[in-house]
Amino acid sequence: MALRHYDPWASDRMPFDDGAMTSILVLAVTTVLAVMGLVLPGAGLPNVGIFLLVSWPMALVLRATVFRTFSPRSGPIDEVLVVGTGPLARATLDDLRKKGRHDVLGLVRFSDEAPAKVLKARVLGSASEFESVLRSVPVAEVYFASTHSAHAAEIQAGVKVCERFGVPFAMPAVTFRLERARPLASHAVGDGYIHYQSVQSKPIGMAFKRLFDIVSSGVALWVLAPLLLVVAVVVKLTSRGPLLFRQQRTGLHGRPFQMLKFRTMVENAEALKAQLAQQNEVDGPVFKMKKDPRITGIGRILRKFSIDELPQLINVLRGDMSVVGPRPPLPSEVAKYEPWQRRRLSVRPGLTCIWQVSGRNEISFEQWMYMDLQYIDTWSFSKDIGLILKTFPVVLTGRGAS
Repeated sequence: MALRHYDPWASDRMPFDDGAMTSILVLAVTTVLAVMGLVLPGAGLPNVGIFLLVSWPMALVLRATVFRTFSPRSGPIDEVLVVGTGPLARATLDDLRKKGRHDVLGLVRFSDEAPAKVLKARVLGSASEFESVLRSVPVAEVYFASTHSAHAAEIQAGVKVCERFGVPFAMPAVTFRLERARPLASHAVGDGYIHYQSVQSKPIGMAFKRLFDIVSSGVALWVLAPLLLVVAVVVKLTSRGPLLFRQQRTGLHGRPFQMLKFRTMVENAEALKAQLAQQNEVDGPVFKMKKDPRITGIGRILRKFSIDELPQLINVLRGDMSVVGPRPPLPSEVAKYEPWQRRRLSVRPGLTCIWQVSGRNEISFEQWMYMDLQYIDTWSFSKDIGLILKTFPVVLTGRGAS
């Protein structure tokens, strides 16, 4: 359940992604058996080595050949927005829903389009309100569903907004809708649209990035389990409140998720934040205080060495976050972003990035944003590895933390 391995959309993971997740689950079961074998030596439990040797390849084969084939595919992953309400927009809407892999959030109406009496999706606004619509809902891709020359100026304005926000978009590949004819290069315009994005596509590198996220976070949780248990006990014994602090953060394309941390503040910390707003020590829409009175004694130590963020390894396994990427912001912070700053939401947020290894709270908010965009524009898998290696000494020394 924690890893969402059995969610309806799990069958649409890449095969190596699914294999890595299956391997993590097998290793988790093996670890439980090993611990039970030490605690109950005479319980007749199976040999751990033989169990791993047999169950691991069997689980991988069954997952690849049986469960991926028959598992349901009812849960849409990508939230899309269709610009237009005319015939092409309605046909696009039907096509996207027929494929079952997209959740169409709604339509945006061109200025010369009269409100349609019957539409299969709600109209979120007009083309003049396009930027406001993108700010209000998480959008993974925008479909500009019109080939009419009268809409060219509004489409051009919409494209500029998408580029500033880092939101992928699609344009009609042809001016006519085809019924039986198919393009020769079907992989390029298989749905009748040409798809664009603001960053260079590196599918192989991104595949390795996700595989690395799964394996590294799974192994880290396994190796650090004793430390996590000790920290959990100490947090619970030293202050009142829940063990974990769950906070809504903004992820890829503005999609919200629950980020996990060990609780390092008093129980009513969020309510006290408004009283401390005038003592904010950093610029921009974020709140930081070096001597925040809400932080508990043990919490100050956990935050200094980033131990409080270790539960976010579960977020990485789930796919909410990555090991390397811009830190996930609060929705209230995103609401105050300048348009160019929203482009940092075009990638999955992470545990560490350039900001973490360059001084953290000693850096201004605007510099922080530029660092994140620099990471996005120059990303490579080797750069991720370099940032991870630079993170260890920063964490061990607690440099720039508060």
